[in-house]
Amino acid sequence: MSKNWRPATKLVHGGTLRSQFGETSEAIFLTQGFVYDSSEAAEARFKGEDNGFIYARYGSPTNDMFEKRMCLLEGAEDARATASGMAAVTAAILCQLKAGDHIVAARALFGSCRWVVETLAPKYGIECTLIDGKDLANWERAIRPNTKVFFLESPTNPTLEVVDLAGVAKLANQIGAKVVVDNVFATPLFQKPLELGAHIVVYSATKHIDGQGRCLGGVVLSDKEWIDANLHDYFRHSGPAMSPFNAWVLLKGLETMALRVRQQTENATKVADFLAGHDAVARVIYPGRKDHPQADIIARQMTGGSTLVAFELKGGKNAAFAVQNALDVVSISNNLGDAKSLITHPATTTHKSLTEDARVELGISSGLLRLSAGIEDADDLIEDFDRALGKAGK
Repeated sequence: MSKNWRPATKLVHGGTLRSQFGETSEAIFLTQGFVYDSSEAAEARFKGEDNGFIYARYGSPTNDMFEKRMCLLEGAEDARATASGMAAVTAAILCQLKAGDHIVAARALFGSCRWVVETLAPKYGIECTLIDGKDLANWERAIRPNTKVFFLESPTNPTLEVVDLAGVAKLANQIGAKVVVDNVFATPLFQKPLELGAHIVVYSATKHIDGQGRCLGGVVLSDKEWIDANLHDYFRHSGPAMSPFNAWVLLKGLETMALRVRQQTENATKVADFLAGHDAVARVIYPGRKDHPQADIIARQMTGGSTLVAFELKGGKNAAFAVQNALDVVSISNNLGDAKSLITHPATTTHKSLTEDARVELGISSGLLRLSAGIEDADDLIEDFDRALGKAGK
């Protein structure tokens, strides 16, 4: 199999394993366990002398295909598919830490990610420092002798801030720490954290990888040495495994991911430009625009914009709710990366668990909305917003 394939080809053919029946579409191996030809074969399998499958919690042929396809796309040596994006985040962080270790995390995180590092990890004696991740100096100042992990999203949820991945990785390498990057908003098509120096990449496969609102999933990707030493046993014994059926659905999603993300990004760009010129809109944040506060970093580390647009209405929560409620094509939902355009009000949904001060600190105002552009006709989306924005001041 050629590793020199371009991304769109890898998304269709990468990791394909056919049974003796020669099926065109990948097979779903819905089985809990596997049988062995002999007692000796079973012993060899459990000793690791035979690379076959043992139990579906450890892996299955369908999951293996998904993992291999993601490795080809990401440029990773190994991966583990998980039941959800949050299972991937939690596993990637906790599998390598112990009581007394220290995490430095960018404070601009999805609510559940922030809960893992700020609330869950300290329960097990793992310390955490939250910083403004946009400034490299903050990462350096937060380092302690026991710092083991840097964790961040880039672009961030929901304000689309960008972190200098190469800069953070350089600092981590100086102290022997590992950088874990949640790359969901960029997708593996527009940003390659491993090439920029990061050590571990995580995805919620529920988002662009499925991209059609069908199932949950996640994946952790890294080099084989790190996975064998840290994630392998954690994954087997704590059990965050992905269902083979979901792995099959995600394989089907990967086949069309490049087409969907390209259209979604084109739509997001056009809608962002429209919103930027509307009187009811106070500001627009979009990685594809030259007025993004970190456009220089985006130019260095991303090859495309994003399918997400953040924008703030002048009328606060009342205006935000009025606009959401008036939309026809765009649906209100806290998911993202879907073929359908979705919108949410982060202050009352995805980030409602944060304190008001924390939301203000992150720029999540009462008038902020997050749009996940779908694959509809861009003109229909613009017309939908044009009409709905007329309700902003009413």
